[in-house]
Amino acid sequence: MYLDHFGLKELPFSITPDTSYFMNRSGYQDALNVLLVAIRSGEGFIKVTGEVGTGKTLLCRKLLNTLSEEYVTAYIPNPYLKPATLFLSIADELNVRYAHNTRQHTLLKNLRKALLEFHKKGKRVIVCMDEVQAMPVETLETLRLLTNLETEKSKLIQVVLFGQPELDVVLEQPSVRQLRQRITFAYQLMPLNREAMADYLSHRLVTAGYCGEKMFQGKTLEILYRASRGIPRLINILAHKSMMAAFGRGEKTITNQHMQLAIEDTEDACHWQKAGLIDRFKSSLGWVFGGVVVLSLILGGTLLDLQQMVSWIS
Repeated sequence: MYLDHFGLKELPFSITPDTSYFMNRSGYQDALNVLLVAIRSGEGFIKVTGEVGTGKTLLCRKLLNTLSEEYVTAYIPNPYLKPATLFLSIADELNVRYAHNTRQHTLLKNLRKALLEFHKKGKRVIVCMDEVQAMPVETLETLRLLTNLETEKSKLIQVVLFGQPELDVVLEQPSVRQLRQRITFAYQLMPLNREAMADYLSHRLVTAGYCGEKMFQGKTLEILYRASRGIPRLINILAHKSMMAAFGRGEKTITNQHMQLAIEDTEDACHWQKAGLIDRFKSSLGWVFGGVVVLSLILGGTLLDLQQMVSWIS
């Protein structure tokens, strides 16, 4: 592709959640720190929410890679599970043996026995669940049963929930209020601001082996920020496509034209750019309309004063 053209070792803007590209700044390092502190506390559920494409899965994998050998971890990427299937998935992740057609009650007993064994060995068990906003409510309620597995002094398992903002709506339902009350730590991942986005682009390029001049700068960065709204996944898609456009023209600096081609080829970005233009047009109309009103009042007042003066002279 364009690796040799730009002097890169690998593609810098893949949308695969590669932890080698984790950026130790903005809200991401803060989020990781909150998760590590919360896990060390050993209490309840932990919740991380963020819009689509803000890097929840990358954060989840970074957390799993950061935890020491003191922890035993399980990762559940598919949340759309029935209660019994959820326990089976966790048991599989933790290498817990169970008989075929095991009932939920028996499976919970086997899980508790395995967790007690981990506890005796000084191990702590962490279950990370992705895209939890899509989990059926009855499964969410069943999930609470996991936190009932405990000794007199500590929980035998901790659960970290990753989900879109819709997860908060789901947790407002009365049927899962007991689970909601057990969420002891929460963090919301936000899109990158304009400055953080520029650092993000540089970080990924350097990580991929780039050592040339600034590739994205000036107005091009502003166009990218408006179209992506600071969402890392969209930034990656647009940066990749704009680099392809530059490569196709034999150029090594990304221009406004390259970025515009990338935006027009990306439905979500194109939609938001058009929406932004409409909003700015409406705003401009508002200023024009307001100016006309003020000018009319001024002129109207002036004409009124002139009429009064002519009447007084007469």
